[in-house]
Amino acid sequence: MPRAISHLHAEQFDGQSSDTIVLAHDERHLRRKLLKSANGMELLVDFPQAVALGHGDALVLEDGSLVRIAAADEPLYEVTARDRTHLAKLCWHLGNRHLPAQIEEERILIGRDHVIRDMLLSLGATIREISAPFSPERGAYHSHGGHGHHHDHGRHHHHD
Repeated sequence: MPRAISHLHAEQFDGQSSDTIVLAHDERHLRRKLLKSANGMELLVDFPQAVALGHGDALVLEDGSLVRIAAADEPLYEVTARDRTHLAKLCWHLGNRHLPAQIEEERILIGRDHVIRDMLLSLGATIREISAPFSPERGAYHSHGGHGHHHDHGRHHHHD
């Protein structure tokens, strides 16, 4: 079985690959996993540590061949606002709830959740159901291979 031993970011290769693997956003963070390509090839991803793969990245197989990663279409809400300040406030509310969000200049994409939809509507957002690739922001805790939530939402006690 072919084995993926490293990866390239999209800007590091010309997009030419022998095959493609389509994965949802929560499937693109992996270390060791069996995957199936669009052409039916099974391969084992075997990285020394967990990696967050993006749309257009490539897996490098042991024989040097490349398999492109494509973001799967997912059921999303497209959130738009009255203006940029309103959009920033909506981002704050989503971030305060630690929701995966793809933040763009004119819109925010989030996974569908009726409770969050209702909250955003009450804040004056416009919501449209779409199906599209989803590449949410990776938090600061995930940028160096971290995995977890390390800050306290409770009261902070300072000692003199």
